[in-house]
Amino acid sequence: MSPWIGLALFFATLAGMEVFAWAMHRWVMHGPGWFLHESHHRARSGPFEWNDLYAVIFAVPSIVLIYGGMQAGWWPGSTWIGAGIAGYGAIYFGFHDVIVHQRIRHRYVARSRYMKRIVQAHRLHHAVESKHGAVSFGFLWAAPAEELKRQLKTNAGLARFRANPD
Repeated sequence: MSPWIGLALFFATLAGMEVFAWAMHRWVMHGPGWFLHESHHRARSGPFEWNDLYAVIFAVPSIVLIYGGMQAGWWPGSTWIGAGIAGYGAIYFGFHDVIVHQRIRHRYVARSRYMKRIVQAHRLHHAVESKHGAVSFGFLWAAPAEELKRQLKTNAGLARFRANPD
């Protein structure tokens, strides 16, 4: 396989993973998978939380695809796709766990407009401690903070209405 086709698969997979991660975060982690993800919306008391199991779960397809493409004789594109999944995981870890949640201490301060927007969007996501009413489920793209704040207010109003429909 041409390295250019492989790189195209890798970068297409990175982009596709943002869509996949958004959907998983919105509809699984804040849905039936809340029993694991809830730990991430609470104060952590040690180095790990139940939510960390998602990293293990999402690493399995990457490992299988890389192994299949390199050792099991599968289509060579499998390796590039598996590497794209792993690349997204590395970006996620660096952004989410290191930069935003500082699970590894550092002195980095977001200065670019992009990084400020992404960090603020994730903090607004954590403004809600339940599985309902959260905003901004992606990791590499986020709506402007003003839009997310409006959405949070709307979600809070809907929650109050559902609790007291009279």
